[in-house]
Amino acid sequence: MTPRKCTANATCSTPKWSERLQDEVYRQMYRLEARRPGAEVALAIALLRAWVASDSETELPQSREWLMKICPICILMIEETLKVDDSDKQCLQ
Repeated sequence: MTPRKCTANATCSTPKWSERLQDEVYRQMYRLEARRPGAEVALAIALLRAWVASDSETELPQSREWLMKICPICILMIEETLKVDDSDKQCLQ
C-alpha cells in the first residue's frame, strides 16, 4: 500500500506542512501579479487550504497570525484583478 499524502485531516509535520501552504499562497500571489489566467481562483483556493489546515489541532499559532496578515492583502489583489478584467471587457464592447 502506498503512503497517503498529507491532508488537512491527517497528522502531518506541522512546520513543513505550514511552510508548503505559505509557499503555495506566495506562488499564487506572484502568478496573479503576472496576470496569469485563473490566478485569482488559484490564490483563493490556496488561501482556503491554508485556513482549513490552520484549524487542525497541531497547527502552529504563527501560521494563523500569518494568515490574518496575508488574507486582506490577497483579497485586495483578487478584487483589483477582477476590477481590471471588468474594465477591459467594457472597453472592448
